[in-house]
Amino acid sequence: MAIETSFTGKTALVTGAASGIGAACARWLDKQGIGRLVLVDRDAEGLSALPLSCEIERHAGDVSDPAFWQKLEGDLGKIDHAVINAGIADGATIRDASFDHWRRIMAVNLDGAFLSLQVAMRTMGSGGSVVMLGSVSGVKPMAGASAYSASKAGLIHLAKIAALEGAPDGIRVNVIAPGGVDTAIWDDNPDFTKMVEDMGREQALAAMASATPSGRFASAEEIAQSIGFLLSDAAGNITGAVLASDGGFSL
Repeated sequence: MAIETSFTGKTALVTGAASGIGAACARWLDKQGIGRLVLVDRDAEGLSALPLSCEIERHAGDVSDPAFWQKLEGDLGKIDHAVINAGIADGATIRDASFDHWRRIMAVNLDGAFLSLQVAMRTMGSGGSVVMLGSVSGVKPMAGASAYSASKAGLIHLAKIAALEGAPDGIRVNVIAPGGVDTAIWDDNPDFTKMVEDMGREQALAAMASATPSGRFASAEEIAQSIGFLLSDAAGNITGAVLASDGGFSL
């Protein structure tokens, strides 16, 4: 079965869609013939800049805000697929992290994922597929990323519960767990910024990827293709799974 037959005329929700993996997913789904995309991000300008050919609804808002989802849910109509991708990353050890740091990461990565998932499953009704953006750090403990890793571990368990609850209604829920991905999320990391100043972006990425068996970071487009597979009818018997796309980092 050709994957594109899974999406023709369907509607997909993508959060964190203005850049990186979310934008790559929107572009991929557009190429597969998706009928309608509902795109969510805090970055209204980034959402507007996405060149897509399908019907598009752009919603600028904070995924961790229940009022945003309450307002949006009434206007969504039926959703067939959802990519719950919105997230932020920041590093701090348990000893050094402030509670504000902890709550900021949890609010977007876990609270936002819960609210997005809740609305997606409600609007799917009977039948549908969801992919949630986890991380290899939610599977493999990583020092210095306490809040981020904990948020992604919580997201993975949330997705498995959703897979159990959604199964009677034909709703599949899976997780993609990337390792290093070349996206703008690194640009807010002061250590990476310093590396870029010293050696350039390509060499900085290569240096960071040296601990990965494949020796490289993935592109956002590669991750989008894996997400597309999990969303599609080709993965119709897969639910509650965590697919690592990490170049072997978790081995």
